Amino acid sequence: MAGIAASPPKPTPPKLNPVRVPVPEEPVAERTKDFREVLHAYSKEEAVLEAKRCIQCRRPWCVEACPISQDCREYIRLIAIEDWNGAAKVTLRENPLSTTLCKVCYHYCEESCVITKKGVPIAIRQLKRAALDYGSSDLAYVPSAPKHQRVAVVGGGPAGLMAAWELGVRGYSVTVFETEGRVGGLAQTIPAYRMTDADLQVDMARFRDLDVTLVTGTKVGRDRPFASLLAEGYQAVFVSVGTSTHRTLGVPGEELPGVVPALEFLKELNAGRPVTVGTEVVVVGGGDVAMDSVRSALRKSNGGHVTLVYRRTKDEMPADPEEVHGAEAEGIRFLFLRAPLRIVGTDHVTGLEIQTMELGAPDAGGRRAPVPVPGGTEVLPCDTVIVAVGQKADLEGIDPALDLRIASGGWPEGRLPRFATAVPGIFAAGGRSVVYAMGTATEAAEAIDAYLSGLRHADASPRPEPFGGTGTFHLPPGYTAPIRS
Repeated sequence: MAGIAASPPKPTPPKLNPVRVPVPEEPVAERTKDFREVLHAYSKEEAVLEAKRCIQCRRPWCVEACPISQDCREYIRLIAIEDWNGAAKVTLRENPLSTTLCKVCYHYCEESCVITKKGVPIAIRQLKRAALDYGSSDLAYVPSAPKHQRVAVVGGGPAGLMAAWELGVRGYSVTVFETEGRVGGLAQTIPAYRMTDADLQVDMARFRDLDVTLVTGTKVGRDRPFASLLAEGYQAVFVSVGTSTHRTLGVPGEELPGVVPALEFLKELNAGRPVTVGTEVVVVGGGDVAMDSVRSALRKSNGGHVTLVYRRTKDEMPADPEEVHGAEAEGIRFLFLRAPLRIVGTDHVTGLEIQTMELGAPDAGGRRAPVPVPGGTEVLPCDTVIVAVGQKADLEGIDPALDLRIASGGWPEGRLPRFATAVPGIFAAGGRSVVYAMGTATEAAEAIDAYLSGLRHADASPRPEPFGGTGTFHLPPGYTAPIRS
């Protein structure tokens, strides 16, 4: 009697390693002297070791958490087997701003990494950088056959550039109108210790064969009537103006010399223009712009002191924890549960009067609102106050007929499905971070492609292979649904 064949042994899952390969950092005592890079690249050996920690989950949680659905699981797999060129190509396949994002992305993918349950998640953003550093990354995107249809993009920030790329590889002729003298939007406010304009220019160089034209120093709505775009032959318009203007404190003394809007401060620094702060600096705010401001102010203060004032607790701060940790390590003083009452001074700032706060009952959204503590006031001596309490969109010249909705983060977007506005052919979107803005721009660009395909009586199709060939974009095996934090 023949024996029963034994079942093949089940593959042994890789052993979970909870310990991350440390990311090299510039020592605090050195890095605060200037704007040199803080986080350094992995060596090849370090990158391979870190990539081998990935257990290659059947369900790609990391990809599902990425707003642009970048297949990070795959480029990590390729790094682990030292296929650097393959890893670079996969990285660039869905992400035209990879060189920028490998420095500044908030790595939502890492928040969903299953390794987090036992230890430190895979350093996915740092491995993206390794793929570009050690693989062939000077690639040019290849447009598909020309569609002979023109699209105007209003705003050259991350959303506008992503939409231009998405439409450019599909064969559309795209013109990007940017108010500032260079593209990048709020990415141009990110300090050089995190990324530089050269990083963005490396990304833009890969657009060289696409029919994408950048028109800088032109504000649609002021220098060029918004309503004229469709009349000039653009068959669709994408509005991605972001949140380019600052919010004010609304307290007495805000007009004094020595009070500086954070966006203006950061833009001037990045443009290489002279920027002066005092030796006792207070930054008001708790978001990412506030973190960039305190760390930049420290570097410009010639050995001075920098304090951050925030009206809630550390747990409520919207800033990226990585940036908060960096500020703490550099000696920034944090004063939580403090709100500004007035700026003190006559012909220049001499102090900031602050009110002690406590968290009250949760509001309708579940967030506990700060309320004043009676009698809890004090004056912080300072010679510079940097205001970083949020941004809003500059809607000058934008046609009210679009009926735009202002998102909770301040950017305008279309009210209709897929970010369409009330005017056919015009779409609008933005996002709370570089990669989220890119994600909404992808959805809007797909809607624009569907709209323009309808005009030429054709079917819309997935994004073509951006390096030429016959393939199209597809989600990786195991993908189920997006995870949005």
